[in-house]
Amino acid sequence: MRFELIDRVLEIAPDRIVTVKNVSNAEEYLLDHFPGFPVLPGVFMIEAMVHAARRLLVHTNPARARHVLGGVRALKYGTFVRPGDAMRVTVTLEKSGNGEVFDFKGSAAVIAPTGGEAGATARGADGALDGGLDGGLGGGLGGA
Repeated sequence: MRFELIDRVLEIAPDRIVTVKNVSNAEEYLLDHFPGFPVLPGVFMIEAMVHAARRLLVHTNPARARHVLGGVRALKYGTFVRPGDAMRVTVTLEKSGNGEVFDFKGSAAVIAPTGGEAGATARGADGALDGGLDGGLGGGLGGA
């Protein structure tokens, strides 16, 4: 089974990417997480940032497609991501080591549909950056 945690790329530059993940009831992992209160698992929130970071690396050099997560620092969850929500992920390349290890900073914000003209509003919680999750992808992505 393969999970694709990027539904759309909104912006991409050599050192920054902004993506969106739409969460729907059709995603099978929501059936068990949690029964009666489905939410996107926190590990998938992190993985969405990793997918965005990898997409950014591949954008600048296709040979970098096999990089994997080496660590996470200073992670803070601020709110739940529920079916019907969209999660906006922003990842910035902070440091490039020897061309094999990269450090990124990522954040995510929940965008909930409103039916208004703009179509969405950001929902904040508990002072977390962007109301979602915030943290550096420490150790960066290393070559596999």
